[in-house]
Amino acid sequence: MDRQQEFVLRTLEERDIRFVRLWFTDVLGFLKSVAVAPAELEGAFSEGIGFDGSAIEGFARVYESDMVAKPDPSTFQVLPWQTPDGSNYSARMYCDITMPDGSPSWADPRHVLRRTLSKASEAGFTCYVHPEIEFFLLKGLPADGSEPEPADNGGFFDQTSHETATHFRRHAIEALEAMGISVEFSHHEGAPGQQEIDLRYADALTMADNVMTFRYVVKEVAITQGVRASFMPKPFSDQPGSGMHTHFSLFEGDRNAFYDDEDPYQLSDIGKQFVAGILKHAREISGVTNQWVNSYKRLIVGGEAPTAVCWGHANRSALVRVPMYSPGKSSSRRVEVRSLDSACNPYLAYSVILAAGLKGIEKGYELPPPAEDDVWSLTDRERRAAGYANLPQNLGEALTEMENSELLPEALGEHVYDFFLRNKRTEWDAYRRSVTPYELRSLLPVL
Repeated sequence: MDRQQEFVLRTLEERDIRFVRLWFTDVLGFLKSVAVAPAELEGAFSEGIGFDGSAIEGFARVYESDMVAKPDPSTFQVLPWQTPDGSNYSARMYCDITMPDGSPSWADPRHVLRRTLSKASEAGFTCYVHPEIEFFLLKGLPADGSEPEPADNGGFFDQTSHETATHFRRHAIEALEAMGISVEFSHHEGAPGQQEIDLRYADALTMADNVMTFRYVVKEVAITQGVRASFMPKPFSDQPGSGMHTHFSLFEGDRNAFYDDEDPYQLSDIGKQFVAGILKHAREISGVTNQWVNSYKRLIVGGEAPTAVCWGHANRSALVRVPMYSPGKSSSRRVEVRSLDSACNPYLAYSVILAAGLKGIEKGYELPPPAEDDVWSLTDRERRAAGYANLPQNLGEALTEMENSELLPEALGEHVYDFFLRNKRTEWDAYRRSVTPYELRSLLPVL
């Protein structure tokens, strides 16, 4: 037994923790959990916990269903709330999913990202990410499909107190930091009820774990405040959607591989090739970074989200932005990918973005000139003339691009790639068959 496992077992005894939740995600990014008693944990470290993989989205077919969840002791954290009687805490650990012979499961999103990070490591890079996570606080989640009511009427950076969830962000941040997740900033976003909390940078695998924990904690804290939290990309027709702008950087040891003080943007050749890779493969990775039919209601002109494949410096209408908050500070040089929404599977999304960037470095892709104009204001004809392709305008278009991709089967693995495509095709077909209230309201009376 290694020292980390011993620390976990000792902490369980010292804190009188009665339940340990073992977490993992399915291919779509939904959090799964099985609770074990502390007495069973030593066996779980050595042998794992067996379960039926065919019951988990995308994991296994029924005739190959035996799978094993092996807890990763480095992810151990005590959950920041007690049992209802106030006597005990519980804890959680993330799991790696394996086959009965101990080999990694190709369907485990954590393994997908770990494989891509291994390729980055072979090239000499460590990947760090820093997400800005937006979400809505709502007075409830209507079951009849009607539009929800935001928990407040605040706007961007508003400090004004509201009747509901007045101290929500403070409570959420305290809970996150109690679990070792560092928060950099938080504020009210532009739409009523919309919040943003930015996590301090970490390596990509740790951050993907943190994003999943973040969603869980935010929803739990919201319930204690009498409201509900939603990471749906665009719950309101007339308000901006919720993105997860994510900053990426590659380090070679202690040196930021994206930094070059002689470049006008202080962006190295490696950084430029990384951005060029993201741009070249942007359309085909959209089905993963924006994986829901609702995701494309956010990616529209006027929605404060990118709609065209381009990059820029201070340009927030671009898909990729090179921020200059700290000019001359080498450790701060990074690139911001603005297409992701906060409902994606972070393991898969980070994997395909990193794979695209690494491909750009490997193949020496050339970065096109930056877009320093307002891309949102350009017509399609003007965009084509400027050399900007549009991002997919719906999930169906994104899946077609994904089907024609050579990068994604390599980045995701054939199993995840095939399942993801089939699942999302089913979602798109069901959406296309659905008659919306908009159609009934606008067409039924006149046709």
